[in-house]
Amino acid sequence: MKNLWPVLFLLLPATDSYAQDSTAVTPEHQLDFWIGTWELRWQDADGREATGTNRIVRELSDQVVCEYFQAHDGQLAGFVGRSWSVYDRNSKTWKQTWVDNQGGYLDFTGGPEGDTFIFQRQVTKPDGTAIHQKMVFYDIRADRFTWDWMRSTDGGTNWQLAWRINYTRQKP
Repeated sequence: MKNLWPVLFLLLPATDSYAQDSTAVTPEHQLDFWIGTWELRWQDADGREATGTNRIVRELSDQVVCEYFQAHDGQLAGFVGRSWSVYDRNSKTWKQTWVDNQGGYLDFTGGPEGDTFIFQRQVTKPDGTAIHQKMVFYDIRADRFTWDWMRSTDGGTNWQLAWRINYTRQKP
């Protein structure tokens, strides 16, 4: 029987980190770490653990990264959202549109920053106050990563964590 170790060695990843070096992949594939079906866990405002799922796929000739989010329990039980992310070659940035079953609409721009991926936006409240919001994907591995939703009321100098979701890839 032939020794298969050299072949198997080539198939194993060099590290368990799945963070993508933005120079190693084309810009259109910088979000590929997110593709898959994920089990989600987070802490509600009352400190109880809540769960959900998120399925991320490529659609429209693989040009659009589509998100299908659903909260299963906790304070957000029944919350459903969708997002569509595309790489805009003209501005060389990612753009994302989010909508949900509570009438929410959010629009973001972003891209990789070091070993993280960040989408952000600015919104002006009716009283004229500017709020900065951002989503940060980090600690990216093949089977898990962390996502933070943050906000700033001082132009992005200081950020407050509003929601942290721990993603774990569903096993096939």
